[in-house]
Amino acid sequence: MQKEITSPSPLLDENGELVQVGWARRPYLDCNLENVHFYRFRPLQTLRIKRWDYYGVTTPDFFLSATLAHMGYAGTVFVYMLDFASGELHEETLLVPLGRGIYLARNSDRGDSYFDSGRVRVAFRLEEDARRVQVNWPAFNRGEGIAADFALHCPSDHESMVIVTPIGGRRFYYNRKSNCMPAEGWVSRGDRRFRLRPSDGLGNLDWGRGVWKYRSFWIWASASGFLENGQTLGLNMGRGFGDPSAATENALILNGRIHKLEEITFDYDSSDFMCPWQMTSSDGRLKLEFVPFKERVARSSLLLIRSEVHQIFGRYSGTLVADDGKTFRLRDLTGFAEEHHARW
Repeated sequence: MQKEITSPSPLLDENGELVQVGWARRPYLDCNLENVHFYRFRPLQTLRIKRWDYYGVTTPDFFLSATLAHMGYAGTVFVYMLDFASGELHEETLLVPLGRGIYLARNSDRGDSYFDSGRVRVAFRLEEDARRVQVNWPAFNRGEGIAADFALHCPSDHESMVIVTPIGGRRFYYNRKSNCMPAEGWVSRGDRRFRLRPSDGLGNLDWGRGVWKYRSFWIWASASGFLENGQTLGLNMGRGFGDPSAATENALILNGRIHKLEEITFDYDSSDFMCPWQMTSSDGRLKLEFVPFKERVARSSLLLIRSEVHQIFGRYSGTLVADDGKTFRLRDLTGFAEEHHARW
């Protein structure tokens, strides 16, 4: 278990089969989705391919997220912001038929992703050692408006949790998650303007490409924060879809370096997501309690297509063990955990 990919290759061969399966510290594989071979009638392939770029930034005061997604038959653009002190959460979603105007880069390490309808503009730009997030949505929250322009610093030696997971047959998931990218810039909402500083604001990326089963389910948990000594510590945990026999996506990220973990068990009450969650790794290196303080529910329905996400914001406490055996104790690290059911 935990097979590490260390060399470049295409994601798919000419028959649509995965060339390499496992996890990596960097996005070595070229995401050649033109080789997807799911149906004999090739024009139908694009309707089954799912792609998204999700960015979030955590500060002491709020969490902000922006996403561009293309589901093959439709696209979505959404932005949400959670104020930790008041608990106020507002989200706006734009449904784009056939995903027209949503451009998503082929790979996560080069190229830009963007959407601009004239009324809503969201752009993710790659710069030298940084990823820039730009948002302009004047109608957000009944005309209050939201805008943002900030860089997430990501030097070349900053490691990510990259995974290639088979999902039966020629289905698969190619995913890159980056944590603890220092944020610098600004966010404005209405007449309020917030400055993002690398000393207290950290960003995360969820970059996903793949072909799923029609009915899908997963759990994802993440956090980016600071230890008392000033080091950054990130969490990425998940389970629920595909064949994890080659690798899981579970890791702790200490000062930009991946420390790989085995399987993680999530113990929670799906009838009451606001009850405390317990996370435990099979290798004994992670034992956490997650205490929720806010639930975000996102539902969508389009004919035969349905999605329901319960994203729970809360605080992580417990113990982690790094690769060198050193134990870290967490107390009230802000992050989130989500359960997602989809028919897509």
